[in-house]
Amino acid sequence: MSVREPLFAGLVVDEYDNPVDTTLVGDEPCYVVDDSGFRRHIPAEEVDRQVLEQLGELIKGNEDILSKQTAEMLGADDIFSQAMLENQLKNLDKQFEKVLDAGIPEEGRAYLGMAGFRVRINLHGEVIEVNQPGMIDPDSE
Repeated sequence: MSVREPLFAGLVVDEYDNPVDTTLVGDEPCYVVDDSGFRRHIPAEEVDRQVLEQLGELIKGNEDILSKQTAEMLGADDIFSQAMLENQLKNLDKQFEKVLDAGIPEEGRAYLGMAGFRVRINLHGEVIEVNQPGMIDPDSE
């Protein structure tokens, strides 16, 4: 089994917009935050799960709309395809495990970066903000 790199490598910044490095500690992928010269190693899975959970919260309650739009984009807008996609969206926790195991291909991360996707974490690895351009702020009406 190969060791994967952090899911959002290259897309994570610290509280001051400084890019966060990645490395391995043994076989555990980590994000590395510069804390005034001290390099804090934060297990990547902790950060990655927080980001996936936040993304999942955006999906909850919108599974029907998202499955319909996704089916249309894929050219499979029949009721069975929509139902299958909606079921996948309703079971996101299982999908997250697959994403954590498989990772995001480098090309996918590059695309996310070009689109402006950024994750801001603090020195303790807590996700402060997930910036997704094109998303409507849930707090604004």
